Amino acid sequence: MTNSSFSKSTPAPAWRRAVPPLIAAALVGVLGYTLLSPAKNATTGSPLIGKAAPAFTLQSLDGVPISLASLKGRPVILNFWASWCGPCREEAPLFRELGAAQSADGAAILGILFQETKEQNARDFIQEFALAYPTLRDPGINTGVDYGVSGIPETVFIDRDGIVQYMDRGGLTRERLNVGLRKIGVKGI
Repeated sequence: MTNSSFSKSTPAPAWRRAVPPLIAAALVGVLGYTLLSPAKNATTGSPLIGKAAPAFTLQSLDGVPISLASLKGRPVILNFWASWCGPCREEAPLFRELGAAQSADGAAILGILFQETKEQNARDFIQEFALAYPTLRDPGINTGVDYGVSGIPETVFIDRDGIVQYMDRGGLTRERLNVGLRKIGVKGI
């Protein structure tokens, strides 16, 4: 055999060699983004819906222990929040209005601090928005974890039988708040 029978083929142009890795990188990027933020735009839902609400006993900012069991027979609205949370500030007037409207309706509203950096900031927030329902400390965010809280604000709607009926993520609007209230048999605002 001669060298001429083994002629070297010319390499593919650079753009042809670059296309497959670029396509692979784009697919990996899209897949990674999708897996890491599957519910970014989801505002409702939870694996807890239709199940018994996880039990807890937490101390209020006033030092009073409050348990979910002590509220049995009443619809309960749990709002996980923190003073540094912008959407929490936006929904706070709705909770002030709800607190005034629901106190006579039998519903219990509880605020639960989630990763609050300074308790005094929470007290100032409560005073600023005139929130008249208990706010509970959740040291170690164990209750937040039990409820699957991944960001704040998140609001859990529990019916009179202690079953989670609705969960809302992100700052509530009046319409979304009323959807949750209806699901637990409470008149909307």
